[in-house]
Amino acid sequence: MTTTGRASSDGTPPQLTGLPPNLQERLAQARADLDVDLSPLAEGEHGLHRAARIEDALKGFAGARLRARGWSSRLLAYPGYGGPGWVRVMGRVLLSERPHRVPPPPRPERVDAVVRGWRHFVTVPVAGVRVSVDVGDGDRRQQVVLTTDRGGYVDERIEVDLPAGVHEVRLALAEDTGGRFAGARRADAAPEQGATAQVVVVGPEPVRGLVSDIDDTVVVTRLPRPLLAAWNTFVLDERARVPVPGMSELYHLLLAGHAGAPVVYLSTGAWNAAPALTRFLGRSGYPAGPLLLTDWGPTNTGWFRDGSTHKRNVLERLAEELPNVQWLLVGDDGQHDPVIYGEFAAAHPEKVAAVAIRRLTPTEKLLASGLSPTEPVAVPPGAEDVPRVSGGDGFELMHRLRGAGVLLDG
Repeated sequence: MTTTGRASSDGTPPQLTGLPPNLQERLAQARADLDVDLSPLAEGEHGLHRAARIEDALKGFAGARLRARGWSSRLLAYPGYGGPGWVRVMGRVLLSERPHRVPPPPRPERVDAVVRGWRHFVTVPVAGVRVSVDVGDGDRRQQVVLTTDRGGYVDERIEVDLPAGVHEVRLALAEDTGGRFAGARRADAAPEQGATAQVVVVGPEPVRGLVSDIDDTVVVTRLPRPLLAAWNTFVLDERARVPVPGMSELYHLLLAGHAGAPVVYLSTGAWNAAPALTRFLGRSGYPAGPLLLTDWGPTNTGWFRDGSTHKRNVLERLAEELPNVQWLLVGDDGQHDPVIYGEFAAAHPEKVAAVAIRRLTPTEKLLASGLSPTEPVAVPPGAEDVPRVSGGDGFELMHRLRGAGVLLDG
């Protein structure tokens, strides 16, 4: 297959040659999307990795086909956080079946029917879509319009002066719901209405906060990490996930007496799993808080994302944005949490109240990382004065944190 010419300034796609007439007709609708995805996004933006360009092209073809079947844009709003004078707003736009094409609700006896993880990952993002954001009320109200990136995400810090506490952010698709990728160049005929999410605004006073890992910290996995993502994605019943004993009780005790304490769930898991993870955390009694996840697949600069770098970057951002928060860092010793938390504690010892590591069983640790169960993790210089405890579950960690003076009785 060859192409002649480039897309003109008015958006006219190039002509395809060397293809059978029937195939040319089938590709006519997707042709413009494929051309945009394979060409630079904007003037001067020539550094997009080849893998990302291929991914965008495939999403463009799939999106065009789904729109031809009547699918339209669906907006997801994710919980966020904020501080004095600002909030972080997060959301995503995906293609979804139209409401009138959604299958009827299950029979009463099937309300708890199996929901396999793979259903959350069969999605097509819509990039280049305008999303209106409405936060606050009265004189404190702020309205802005954002544009989704190549993954369909909006993630922006909005300047708005809100009092400390929980507030609602309202997101809606702007009138021009066309996009540049995922078959979204045409406006939706009937886009779904907006979505809402909560943001926790932290006041200027000193306060305790909680950062928690997810896999093997709040949920039991017992799987090799290379298989964990595939199992959770394609096999596991959403309701089959098992919480780590005592962890939800521990979190509530750690936050008791700390009004307005922010809770952040930091994981290398994919954003596609966010709705299922939110439901799991709620069912298991964990305190509510924003999820700070990552995205799978190619990036603008490479084939895969680095999970450790993601966690390090998020911790540094939290330290910069919320300088008055002293964090309790909770993770597990299956992979990199002890090292990452130790590095952060060494760099910011005044910002870390304690490090609590769930100690995996020898079998769990071997499956999780392939490390010897007895291999120690050294405390980096500068973090010696930060309390550091470990335990097999939440109940043992309670005991250890009480002994360290971090968790007080009563």
